[in-house]
Amino acid sequence: MSATAVSLSTLLLIGCGRMGGALLSGWLDNDLAERYVVVEPAVGSRPKTLSPHVTFLESADHLDKGLTPAAAVIAVKPQVMAETLPRYRAMASRGTLFLSIAAGKTLSFLSDALGQNAALVRAMPNTPAAIGHGISVACANAGVDQTGRARADALLAAVGQVAWIEDEALMDAVTAVSGSGPAYVFLLIECLTKAGVEAGLPEPLAEKLARATVAGSGELARVSPESAAQLREAVTSPGGTTRAALDVLMAKNGLEKLMREAVLAAAKRSKELAG
Repeated sequence: MSATAVSLSTLLLIGCGRMGGALLSGWLDNDLAERYVVVEPAVGSRPKTLSPHVTFLESADHLDKGLTPAAAVIAVKPQVMAETLPRYRAMASRGTLFLSIAAGKTLSFLSDALGQNAALVRAMPNTPAAIGHGISVACANAGVDQTGRARADALLAAVGQVAWIEDEALMDAVTAVSGSGPAYVFLLIECLTKAGVEAGLPEPLAEKLARATVAGSGELARVSPESAAQLREAVTSPGGTTRAALDVLMAKNGLEKLMREAVLAAAKRSKELAG
């Protein structure tokens, strides 16, 4: 679904940190709403370039009492959700769709805070949303109809791809793979840079090579019809340099084992955050 397929009158953003700001930028680029109201107490978190269609407020106390936005996106830290959400309960009772991107906070948690009849969507985007290349996975409660799902889809599609799941239990694994995944890729760039330096490269060149290689390989993987395994095999000549490196990375205690342990640790932490 195109991000421009849905037009909203008023859109409320609760929290405008890195991810909230990325979403807001995507919405503005896609003319997704006529009016944007952003609640963000930290002035330094507000985007440098402002639109006349955006109103920033330091607190929910400054919202118009009768405001009923078509959708409200919750982009605050999970640790402050419990104290933040009850302030918006009246909006939920008036039909506002709520979309949360807080890691670990379940639909049940959101329902307890916003009301049992609230229309709720829980989503996990990732940081490439900042350049419009993110991917978000979403799930909805029974209060979300087709119109609500289309609205949530448009909000997320403005910053990248969107996938929907029916089983909320999968969100912990989603968080571990795609939500936390960019950090794993950035660590790969760090490690590849350090290894290049140890092999004799000047650090600026090593970092340039690492960044470009990871970025280019990622784009090739995105557009190619071949599987990741097929792409890997295409680079690997028998007895060549790549094969020598892969013998290390693909050893019994190599990258696959480490990545599996890392993803399982992140998924476990996601479950803990729900408690």
